[in-house]
This record gives sequence, structure tokens and C-alpha cells, in this order.
Amino acid sequence: MTELHCRHLRLPGEPGFWCFRLDEQGVVRDLCPEASHGAEGRHHHHWDWQGDWLSPAAVDLQINGLQGLWFAHLEPEHLDRLHQALAWLRRQGVDAVCPTLITAPPARLRQSLTLLRQVRQHQSAGEARLLGAHLEGPSLALNKRGAHPERHVQPLSPAQLKRLMDGFSKEDVALLTLAPELDPHHGALRWLVEQGIVVGLGHTEASQGQAAAAFAAGARLLTHAFNAMPPLHHRAPGPIAAACMASGPVFLGLIADGVHVDPAVAVLLTRMAPGRVALVSDTLAPYGLAEGRYPWGKRWITVQHGACRLEDGTLAGAIVGILEGACRLARWSRNPEEAILAATVRPRACLGDGGAVVQHLGGAPLSRLLRWRWQPEAGHLSWAPPQPSA
Repeated sequence: MTELHCRHLRLPGEPGFWCFRLDEQGVVRDLCPEASHGAEGRHHHHWDWQGDWLSPAAVDLQINGLQGLWFAHLEPEHLDRLHQALAWLRRQGVDAVCPTLITAPPARLRQSLTLLRQVRQHQSAGEARLLGAHLEGPSLALNKRGAHPERHVQPLSPAQLKRLMDGFSKEDVALLTLAPELDPHHGALRWLVEQGIVVGLGHTEASQGQAAAAFAAGARLLTHAFNAMPPLHHRAPGPIAAACMASGPVFLGLIADGVHVDPAVAVLLTRMAPGRVALVSDTLAPYGLAEGRYPWGKRWITVQHGACRLEDGTLAGAIVGILEGACRLARWSRNPEEAILAATVRPRACLGDGGAVVQHLGGAPLSRLLRWRWQPEAGHLSWAPPQPSA
């Protein structure tokens, strides 16, 4: 590959235009504001980005399955298919995921964690990386459990968590969602934080005060905001307001499929919580497949009109990928920069990999990054892997 000098690009979250040098190995070097770059040599090959954005690929904090596979129902015979599915997901612009395990018997959760560890240890460069899992439950409010099976909901205590997590670490479990009202003294929450596990609040009946206390004790995420929690009411603002007003680095997960949260409310959330919205997909196993009826353990879900529902009509999850969600959010808000950050930089920050976008791009292979183009007249945001050209 010939070395290229790339110019007139934008970075989400950074002002002005930028430039960088693409070395002969295809790695981003010398990323800096264009105005400070100075004169370039006449004999350099130039690549004009025409004002497009450069970003890391997406990180999805909440994805239950894809291509017919459920992370919570893995068996040893599924692992080859899972490697293929993760390669497909990488082609969808996703760099890494927290495979999400919903409420299930502890033995089933532990089996899935063991199998995910095996897959993680043998991944190829062409796959979306498996990060530690997201345990969504099993300690949730019964009245807000949504599609989580009632019979498998567990009490919440440090002792219960230690039994579930025995033999596993933050490399195996990166994130755990709980209902904070089940842990009024924050013993379980603080134990999780001590282990380096990110705590999300969700499937909860918590008041604003209860949620605020949990954020003050170390929780860092509101899991799929607006869903499975009290609404944002003008006299009872609930956990949504607590997350928006928290003083620490707290993020609000948003499913931007247009079904889980109305587009107008999604846009309002980005304005109420500037810099805090992190997109998640919450996709289920039918993601990447046609609409229809699919088994989910001993239950069935129907995929129709862009949503997954149980047979009783309960909304169970999504089939819209995280980058499609970003494109939809950009169309609704006419703010492509916010949408790009919400899908790429903020999920990393939620997991503790903070810093400006420049830190994620410098020294990275261009082939693992994303180029975004915004068409303001149509309100259309699109992405593609960057293709070097002189």
C-alpha cells in the first residue's frame, strides 16, 4: 500500500477538519487538526475525505443473539456457527459486543459464560470481538421483568452474586443489570464495582431517589432507558431523571429502532442528557434473519413489523443493528455527530475505555474503522469501511 496523506475529514466530538497519514501498513498515523498541519510535500499522494467523519467501529453493550443463535442458550455444537455469526457482525460495522444473557437458571448462565470464554480465546481478526458478557438479571423487579421468565428471577445479595460468579471475572462478565431497590444498602452493587464489573440499573421500579443513590454508589448505566422502568413523570421523575442528573460518568442506553422508544422521545433524551446517551441494539437471535416465528428456549417469539414479541404481545427485543439505529437517530435528530458518538465512543467510555475519539483512532488499522457520510437535505447518514484511494 502506498502511503497516503488524508485530509478534510471530521471527527465526532472534535471541532474543525482533521488530517492524518496512512502508512504503508494501512495504519492511521499523525492524526491532527488540519489547520495545524502546515504545508504538505508536493509528491505526497492525497486522499480528500470531503468532510466525511472517521470513527471507531461500534461497540454494542446489549445484544442477546444473532443469526439464529442465543447467547443465553449456547451449546458446544453452536460454537462454529457463532464464529461465523461474529464474522458477519464485524461486516455490519461492529467491533465488539457484550453478549447479553437474560434471566435463566444459574447453571444455564454459567454454561453460557464458559462457552463464551472458549469462543473469546479462539477468535480471528475478522470477527466482532466478544467482550465480557452483560448479565441482564437475574435480580430484577418482578413487575418490570418484561420478557424475563418469572420463575428464574433471583434475590439480590453479595452471597448470591458470588455463587453465580464463582470462577469467573470481569473478563467473563463486563456488565450486570440489576434492580437497585432490591439492594437498598448497595452491598451487592459495591461488591460488583470492586470486581471491576460495570453495573446497570434496569427492569426496576426504583424511584428517582433510589436510582440516584445507586448511581452515587457506583452504577454507571441505565439499561435501555424508558423500557422496563417507571416513566419520566413531571411529579415522579424516576430513574431516567436520576441518570440525566447524576454527577458521575453515567450513561443511558437507548434502543433506537423506533419501536422501543418513540423517535421524538429518543431525540429529547439526547438533549436532556448531552454526552450520556449510548446506543444499544438489544437484538435477539432473529437479527439478520427474515421476519417470522422463532423458538426462544421453551417459548416462541414472532418477528413482525421490525419488533420481536412473545405470544402474549410482550415486547421482547429488537432486530435493528446498532449502526442502523445510529442512522435512524441521525435522521430523527438531524444531528449525525451525536448519533456516531452514541454508537462508537460512548459505549467504550461506559466500559471504562474513555478518552476522546482521537485516542481510539491513532495507531489503529484503517480497515477496522468507519467512514460516515451525511446528506443533510435527505437527513441520511450512511457508513462504510474506508477504502483508500489516491
